[in-house]
Amino acid sequence: MRILVTGKDGQVGSEFARLYRSASDVVLVGRGECDLSDEQSIRDVVRRVKPEVIINAAAYTAVDQAEREPELCFAINAAAPRVLAQEAARLDALLVHYSTDYVFDGEKAEPYLETDSINPVSVYGASKAAGEAAIAESTNRFLVLRTSWVYAAQGRNFLRTMLRLGGERSQLRVVDDQVGAPTSAPAIAAATIRLVERYASPGEHLAPGIYHMTAGGSTSWCGFARAIFSAGMLDAVPEVQPIASSEYPTAARRPANSVLSNDKFARTFGFRLPLWQQQLQEVMAGMQVRC
Repeated sequence: MRILVTGKDGQVGSEFARLYRSASDVVLVGRGECDLSDEQSIRDVVRRVKPEVIINAAAYTAVDQAEREPELCFAINAAAPRVLAQEAARLDALLVHYSTDYVFDGEKAEPYLETDSINPVSVYGASKAAGEAAIAESTNRFLVLRTSWVYAAQGRNFLRTMLRLGGERSQLRVVDDQVGAPTSAPAIAAATIRLVERYASPGEHLAPGIYHMTAGGSTSWCGFARAIFSAGMLDAVPEVQPIASSEYPTAARRPANSVLSNDKFARTFGFRLPLWQQQLQEVMAGMQVRC
């Protein structure tokens, strides 16, 4: 089965590159080969590869910068998924696309369901919501997987930022009134491959639609930071002080509650992603080996 993966240099895309490194029928492309801000570039790549599955692991993820670059953000997160969906429909291929907890406003007290109304409060969230809608309008063979607080051993993310700052400072102030499920890129890629393998199995059918696919459990950014430092990678552990979001103003608003219910995913596919603590332990163990 021929698979096309976009965003090969990103956090999730890099994991696909690692997991599929010996697969001759998988084509991974980055910005140099496929410019998602250029419709023709996307169509040219898909028509050359002729995949049976497209995994769109590329996205504009600079949440605060998106407030200053809305056109580019929407081009990559909304227009590009529409083109990919149109090309997937032309080939009768499956499109797997990642979305985000940021499509919600975070005002709900309980975990969000796929049936809950979306109400993004940032340009980034609005662009991802528009991408979801564009896909649903363009093809009927798609999986939109909403995830949250993505991090990995490489790239720009909260884990690496905390380790860097923790090595420089004795005290850190971290937001404690935003709650979510830190989800690792390796876990996302591994779960996606399970879904694709099921799709390729004779007689199997993947019900199209939107699914929440995040780590089990939840924590605050402050709790996440403390868990990172408790792993013992730093010689001296900084003191982590909890603060309110109002004490750390950002260009883009973040949802206070980013917890997504994974029950629909579990009912449909028969498995769940590991707890966030387990995912963090596995990612940091790999970092220790590489260091």
